[in-house]
Amino acid sequence: MLDLLLLSGDTAIAKIMDGHVTPIIPERLPLFLKRTGDARTWLESRAIDGHRTHSRLLKRALRLEHKDDLTTVLSVNAATITDNYWVKPITNTTLQYKDIRFKMNLFDKLALTGDVNSFDQPPSRTPEVTNTGSFEKCWRLENGEWWMYKAGKQEELFSELLAFRVGKLLAFPMAQYQSSGDYIKSRDFTDNAHVDFEPAVGIIGDSSDYIKIFVTLLAIDPDVAEKYVLMCYFDGLIYNMDRHENNFGVLRDCNTGRVLSLAPFFDHNISLISNGYPSNAPKDVLITDFTRLMRHIAKPIRVRKISEREFLALAREIPFEPPSTESVPNPRQFTAKYLWQRQTALEEQNQGLIQLD
Repeated sequence: MLDLLLLSGDTAIAKIMDGHVTPIIPERLPLFLKRTGDARTWLESRAIDGHRTHSRLLKRALRLEHKDDLTTVLSVNAATITDNYWVKPITNTTLQYKDIRFKMNLFDKLALTGDVNSFDQPPSRTPEVTNTGSFEKCWRLENGEWWMYKAGKQEELFSELLAFRVGKLLAFPMAQYQSSGDYIKSRDFTDNAHVDFEPAVGIIGDSSDYIKIFVTLLAIDPDVAEKYVLMCYFDGLIYNMDRHENNFGVLRDCNTGRVLSLAPFFDHNISLISNGYPSNAPKDVLITDFTRLMRHIAKPIRVRKISEREFLALAREIPFEPPSTESVPNPRQFTAKYLWQRQTALEEQNQGLIQLD
């Protein structure tokens, strides 16, 4: 691997020599590098998921000679939309942050849909090569703001948009989502990297234990830990099966490295009815794990109680059409009832620890 200079904006914060990290400003290092010192893994983690069909098309269109993750991220200096980190050869004294920041994206249609008319255009810098995640998606710049568009089945788009609206009704810190034709789009919650988003993997590794994560976050910032508890409640409510160390995290001050808050809640397309209509009563691992967390904390949380009628009103507003089945002829009504059942189950299993207003 090349010897690299790691920067935040135009400030050099570390040297990466033969894969080893030598901090220059330790407090501003990415959290993953502070925890592990593993520069190669950190760089490779910023690459587009190579299993996505349109990822392979994109790499071919960009004429990447090698298609491994490291080569992919280095083709854009490891820059992303949602933080200020980037790298350059340690011998390069002229390249600046303004030179490598993304100012447009000519490959959005190719990344999102595999658009054949985008395949033969000349290569250019694109944020798609560092747009991580397993679903087909793309970044689009609209009126000076970056929005992420995501493709999916109707039931996935329905579930994600409904989850967002439920979270807003609960007054939880939600990333902004809205429908856009056949897709769903979400606004960049870093406001074009005015703050740095750091995935939780930098703090907790690949842990999924609610209590261990809570204890770790509590040592960083009590408010971050409290918001994490609300996120766990929300995941239990919406049956979010796909919460992991890369789809939640913290926001940091890009000039000091100070942790500011838990990042807004995002990525809920594997929730509710996205993978089919649940047939069992809501007594699953998400609720039991949350109950275990609450008993460990032994401190009540207050959340708004939502009626089944309110859930149904929200479900009816969603423009996507989940498929009906013989056993579920009315998916919106089913989903509203299911949300109400999960809310009830969470309350019953956490008597005295969840106070519904």
